[in-house]
Amino acid sequence: MNLIIDVGNTYTKLAVFKRDKIKDKERVKTKKIIEVIEKLQEKYDDLKVGIVSSVGKLDQKTLDFLEKNLQLTILSHKTRIPFTNLYGTPKTLGIDRIALVCASVEQFPNENVLIIDAGTCITFDFINHKNEYLGGAISPGIRMRYKAMHNQTANLPLLKTEVPKTIVGNSTASSMHSGVVNGVLREIDGNIEQYVKEFGDLTIILTGGDAKMLSKQLKSSIFANSNFLLEGLNFILQYNTH
Repeated sequence: MNLIIDVGNTYTKLAVFKRDKIKDKERVKTKKIIEVIEKLQEKYDDLKVGIVSSVGKLDQKTLDFLEKNLQLTILSHKTRIPFTNLYGTPKTLGIDRIALVCASVEQFPNENVLIIDAGTCITFDFINHKNEYLGGAISPGIRMRYKAMHNQTANLPLLKTEVPKTIVGNSTASSMHSGVVNGVLREIDGNIEQYVKEFGDLTIILTGGDAKMLSKQLKSSIFANSNFLLEGLNFILQYNTH
């Protein structure tokens, strides 16, 4: 069984895979990784192999624990990957984006695939049917847009995310909701239209924290998969250990 560790600034996602299937999933504070992994290893005595992404956010004690208790793969730009990376600055490509592309290679081989990750930032990643990663785009995510309006102005409030009922906001709050959420939706739909125009047939994956909310509002036909990054990390681990 495989242990997948996706480290964030405050929270970390942990997933236990048996081959390609998720058997367990946890979202924990990053500082509590060790105690949660110990409990998972008590529950699954054959949990011996693991992969960690965003290792720079781990303290040395946690990293030492992982290396002692797992046959560990640390995802980096040197890790072997199953696609041709044509990104102009490959060392700057986020390893989360690498994992998402790897998931698309496994699940949608020989297809044009656009992966949209709606998280802190919204990232667009495109891999063509020749298994060549060409790049994509990065823009501010939903929460970042709300925070920017609040932080960069004197009077705009910091609001919780809310799907607007209409395009026309009739108050400051409803105008902000319309601007942020409808702006993101039109941005995503517009990008999809441009990719289809340039590349033709296209498989579209939507993932990330805001994927569920956005998927119900988008015009385009998409696959929404909240576990796509974890599945990509599991595939990288299998690709490098078999």
